[in-house]
Amino acid sequence: MRFPVAFLLQQYFDPSQAVSGPAWLIFTIVKMLIVFTFLMVGVAMLTLAERKVSAWIQDRYGPNRVGPTGLLQPAADGLKNIMKEETYPDGAYLPLFILAPVLAFMPAMLTFAVIPVGSPFPTPWGYVPLVLADLPIGFLYILALSSIGVYGIVLAGWSSNNKYALLGGLRSSAQMISYEIAMGMSAVAVLLLAGNVSLGAIVHQQQQMGWNVFPLLIATFIFMVAGFAETNRLPFDLPEAESELIAGYHTEYSAMKFSMFFIAEYSNMVTASALMVTLFFGGWDIPGTQWDNIPPWTVLKSLATMAFFFGKIVFFLFTFMWVRWTLPRFRYDQLMALGWKFMLPLALSYITITASAILLLDKLGLARGVPTDGGFWNQIGVSPYWLALGVLNLVLAAGVFIVLDRGRILSPAYSRISARQLAHLRAMSVASPIAPPAPEVD
Repeated sequence: MRFPVAFLLQQYFDPSQAVSGPAWLIFTIVKMLIVFTFLMVGVAMLTLAERKVSAWIQDRYGPNRVGPTGLLQPAADGLKNIMKEETYPDGAYLPLFILAPVLAFMPAMLTFAVIPVGSPFPTPWGYVPLVLADLPIGFLYILALSSIGVYGIVLAGWSSNNKYALLGGLRSSAQMISYEIAMGMSAVAVLLLAGNVSLGAIVHQQQQMGWNVFPLLIATFIFMVAGFAETNRLPFDLPEAESELIAGYHTEYSAMKFSMFFIAEYSNMVTASALMVTLFFGGWDIPGTQWDNIPPWTVLKSLATMAFFFGKIVFFLFTFMWVRWTLPRFRYDQLMALGWKFMLPLALSYITITASAILLLDKLGLARGVPTDGGFWNQIGVSPYWLALGVLNLVLAAGVFIVLDRGRILSPAYSRISARQLAHLRAMSVASPIAPPAPEVD
């Protein structure tokens, strides 16, 4: 008698089609286990990578006592947090105090579900798309779930009954609202170019035309800055701000509840990096070749595209860490000014300019993909559509960065005081110098 599961799988044998029926269910469960394991192990190793990168930047050794070169340090930290005593503040509202870490943790895990990580994987029962849930509204799903994560942070600050935690939660909510709008607006340019909100379709569009980082350079810049703000990473870590708020919204947390906030933060870093790669850097596309973009799908193609995809993610994760140990924290007024006075107007203006340029190029009849007629564009392997948008973005980027560099919109020394008031204060300080300290008495 045949094994029932194998018999059911064999009923759907067709290598040229995606798996369906019971085979789809089984492969989906397998992908869920793999993705969850990858995220949890990856987040644990990211804590070690963060400390190693900071040590490298600061010319130190970093963790090197637990395991070879410190590789078991995350396991030791995890065991310590599991064994630690759970503490609850006397004035905390316990139902929400316990629920808040879960609300911060779950969206961070779920958002990775719609990101394609490689070319389809061939099996005897059909090919398996290397995405946990290939939703036709993948990008909208990510925007919806990522906005839920802030609820956990706000509830953690409020339920702790601690003024520092409450201030951290309020800062986080204001920061998320300020920069999530700019992030969504910057991605509208990608959706206009792809004509679809499915992440798989966006990757396919870049395979045909070229990576979006060049024709949508301003959108890439806005999305990256907003990504730093959405993940509460320096220079946007105002919700934690150890020098001001002790530990911010998780001041009163201990043991694994404390760790869950860090797991959520690093998971959000992975998702933000994966989304940056998918929207602007070709996703799992291997540059310089069409071999990975067309059937027949093979195991080698799947492994190669996955390796390139995760290599790109590692680059952006390193960028997150590099920026953290390089730049100082924004002041709160600078944070708000950047989000509302610069990022949002820039994103709205950029949508208008990009939509007009796309309409004009379509009217001119330029092909979005690389022409196959053997002409000049085919010989150099470049799409004229891609090149025209890229030149436009270079011109816009030159203007934007020159304005930023000259400090006309957001200056590091920004102050509301006028020149006349500043001169008056300086005159007062000269007229009334500070008295020297009194001598010490034995």
